[in-house]
Amino acid sequence: MDTRANQMFTFSQEKLFSLSSKDGTGDAVAISNREKAKSTAFSLNKSKATNEASKGEKKEDAAPTFGPKFWFPLLESPWRSMIWAQETRETLVEMVKSYKPASECVPEARVLLLGPVGAGKSSFISSVQSVFSGRVLNRAMVGSSTSTSFTKKLRSFSIRKGQDTADGSTSLVLCDVMGIGDGETAGLTLHDALCIIQGHVPEGHQFSPEQPVKSETPGFMKKPTLKDKVHCVVFVVDASKINTYPKGLSTTFQKLREHISSLGVHQVALLTHVDEVCKQTSQDITNVYQSTTVQQTMAKAGALLGMATSYIVPVKNYSSQLELEENTDILLLTAVDHILQYVNMYFQDTEGNVQTNQISSALSGF
Repeated sequence: MDTRANQMFTFSQEKLFSLSSKDGTGDAVAISNREKAKSTAFSLNKSKATNEASKGEKKEDAAPTFGPKFWFPLLESPWRSMIWAQETRETLVEMVKSYKPASECVPEARVLLLGPVGAGKSSFISSVQSVFSGRVLNRAMVGSSTSTSFTKKLRSFSIRKGQDTADGSTSLVLCDVMGIGDGETAGLTLHDALCIIQGHVPEGHQFSPEQPVKSETPGFMKKPTLKDKVHCVVFVVDASKINTYPKGLSTTFQKLREHISSLGVHQVALLTHVDEVCKQTSQDITNVYQSTTVQQTMAKAGALLGMATSYIVPVKNYSSQLELEENTDILLLTAVDHILQYVNMYFQDTEGNVQTNQISSALSGF
């Protein structure tokens, strides 16, 4: 702050503390008043900076900082239970390695990630691969643009059990695709997304809003089997952008969810970049479930997607890190476990429908 702003902030802060002490409103009011004082001082600085810029003075971009809103006190009790320990990580790793689809005719569970450009779909895939490889990888090509989708093709990534080829792969396949449109920008269309889920789209198909998938598309699968279809859809949204997403994105999500549900496919969601909305979580990822800010952001994500927060899990992807971190791994593996639970529900539902149809066919013969 400059001298004038500093003086006003100090004066305002002391006066507000004095008032709060006299009227007995307590700490909550004092904290609220401090924030108002900071806001006033910040406004003065912002106005000063604007005037200086208009005079032609060059200023470097300020480094990103966490403002007062990122400093909500942590909750005494976490709003979701989590054991942050090496044993938890090892248990989750073995669970994924030993996972087998609940349907004998399906060798791998296919999971499709859908979300706007830059939400962290490719980064999540790379992060999960990193956990099992023992080092940070970027096999799923990750872009840096937030306006155009780096991924253009349908790409399927098997999650390997280890860094060596001899280790083999798990029975989990994560499918990456271009970002969905939000009503203002072009992207993956509803029609093409449903074609992927139904198993019609071949691996490596390049999407274009002007050229929708159709029966004449090279490699189009007219009669896909259960193993060709998507067994769970994971929506991915960025916590740091939750307040700035265009209104049309919510409508897009609602339409997608309605049509996907009609296909009998379960849906969950990932809330990425949670470390960018809460300073305490940024410093220590184990604070994620004690963070009021993350909890509130989860609720906003639920409203955006039109789903209960029980379907949503927060994650921190590996981006700038070069080394794995145990608690980040635990959060990522917990997300994978969450996804696989709904994959199994899909297989159970499918098996139940097959048995029902068989019984109906048998009864119709009498």
